[in-house]
Amino acid sequence: MHAHVDPNASVADGVSIAPGAVIHGGARIGTGVRIGAAAVVHEGTEIGADCVVEDGAVLGKRPRLRAGSSAAGAEIGTLVLEPEVTICCGAVVYAGARIGTKAIIGDQAQVRERATVGAGSVVGRASCVDFDAQVGARVLIQTGVYVTGGSIVEDYVFLGPGVVTTNDHTMGRHGSEERLLGPIFRRACRVGGGAVLVPGVVIGEEAFVAAGALVTRDVGDRDVVMGVPARVVRRVPDQDLIERWS
Repeated sequence: MHAHVDPNASVADGVSIAPGAVIHGGARIGTGVRIGAAAVVHEGTEIGADCVVEDGAVLGKRPRLRAGSSAAGAEIGTLVLEPEVTICCGAVVYAGARIGTKAIIGDQAQVRERATVGAGSVVGRASCVDFDAQVGARVLIQTGVYVTGGSIVEDYVFLGPGVVTTNDHTMGRHGSEERLLGPIFRRACRVGGGAVLVPGVVIGEEAFVAAGALVTRDVGDRDVVMGVPARVVRRVPDQDLIERWS
């Protein structure tokens, strides 16, 4: 089986395209890119130099939204992969997203429309960065994490496996004009595995949320919280601050 490259796609020198891959017209692929078997690159996708797109990945997928969705009618835009990005096997990255230099999107992960993932960040296996979420640089998102639509994740944040965020207090019982409120994760905060965060909470800079916590209110800078609901138990010591570990 041969790769299918539409003649209207722009493919630079030194690009490797494995059998079964499909490159649609209007895609732009930079020098040194490697595209795996059965990967699909949709129209309008821009792939920077030296990116790796592994087997079965889908780039530039258009969203399919239900009638009345709060995201319906919003401009989608172009998917952009900056240089040296890795998109792992089976990952789906939607049109309108932007992935920063040297970021890694793990196996079977999903990055939705208009979401951003900053330079050097990692989105772990089977995790989802939903529409309009903003993920900064050097962020570590572990396996099976859900970053809900509209969340803000600043630089150096750590989200442990299975973290769940939410953005809708009414659970679907609202009009399309009502704004959804994803959590805000301030710089270098850490959230342990299996923690659940309610809509709109703010996790302060260098804060620490213990595994399994239920966060129902804002967490202050450098606070350590744990429990259901989460409560402050101590402060993050100086020796644990990101400057000692970056």
